[in-house]
Amino acid sequence: MKVVSHYSDIASQHFDGDIVKGVTGRIAIGKEDGAPNFSMRLFTIAPGGFTPRHAHEWEHEILIHAGSGQVFQTGEWVDICAGSVIFIPGNEEHQFRNSSDDDLVFACLIPKGAPEL
Repeated sequence: MKVVSHYSDIASQHFDGDIVKGVTGRIAIGKEDGAPNFSMRLFTIAPGGFTPRHAHEWEHEILIHAGSGQVFQTGEWVDICAGSVIFIPGNEEHQFRNSSDDDLVFACLIPKGAPEL
């Protein structure tokens, strides 16, 4: 079993460039924890930040923990906020952006075999 007092205690990796801006990623539960089927990642997107627009073969299950912003879905931006739940099927183009003044924080589950970060 693994218990973390607060997700901010988990080691993080920061991403900032032309295709990704203001994103911090953490592996909350993964291969190193002995999780055989899924990994749980936590992302924080700073105000004005965004993830890269991309697609891949694996699915995502996402829970928005805090903040608000938008997710790119089938060619349109859809508003999301704390409490929103999102399912992204494999091979669907997607992107997240934070258009608010507060951090956008979400948990993202991915299946075994997908890159953890």
